[in-house]
Amino acid sequence: MIGRLRGRLAYRAGDHVMIDVGGVGYLVYCSDRTLAALPRVGEPVSVYTDLVVREDLMQLFGFLSLVEKEWHRLLMGVQGVGAKVSLAILGALGPDGVSRAIALGDWSAVKAAKGVGPKTAQRIVLDLKDKAPAVMALSGEGGGALDPAAAPEDADVLDDADDAAAPAPVASAARHGGAAQADALSALGNLGYGPSDAAAAVATARAEAPDADAAALIRAALKLLAPKG
Repeated sequence: MIGRLRGRLAYRAGDHVMIDVGGVGYLVYCSDRTLAALPRVGEPVSVYTDLVVREDLMQLFGFLSLVEKEWHRLLMGVQGVGAKVSLAILGALGPDGVSRAIALGDWSAVKAAKGVGPKTAQRIVLDLKDKAPAVMALSGEGGGALDPAAAPEDADVLDDADDAAAPAPVASAARHGGAAQADALSALGNLGYGPSDAAAAVATARAEAPDADAAALIRAALKLLAPKG
């Protein structure tokens, strides 16, 4: 299983890129948001990947964070959601936006993605809501964003085991936000709040203050979770 690619961007197309790794070109399909974040042709590039194998097709999908990759895997497991729809959702909302929409049960936000109808959006939220806390916590466990252009000259292919031994560079803002979110979820869990309630409160708090640290997120989430009236 190919878990990550590091090489040079050989060319861009409408929905995919080719990454040259040691003279071998890999076609990698990405969301619009990820495509826009990749460097220019000829420059170093690094992406997490997921290989989908079917009887008549093999496709690599590329992501800039493990959170994005995990949401793609989960979205693909929902009935009626294929790779095209999953990438459309991730492209429209981004991984943090997907986490927030799922945690809050906001199917209208999911429906805003191209090709997603109301029934599919509702099914996605219903099927995945219990998964949101674990994915949101992943961002604080090495699942932050890669720097897509931070590839060394001796580009290589890493499998999933190599990923664990050699963590990728992480953008400082994404690392800070992801770690704060994960710490807040852990603290709320220790206080006895259920995973779904905690995830929804933290998602709301982070949406209102994206740069907040863990302590600020916890305070804001506790206010949201406090009994009303």
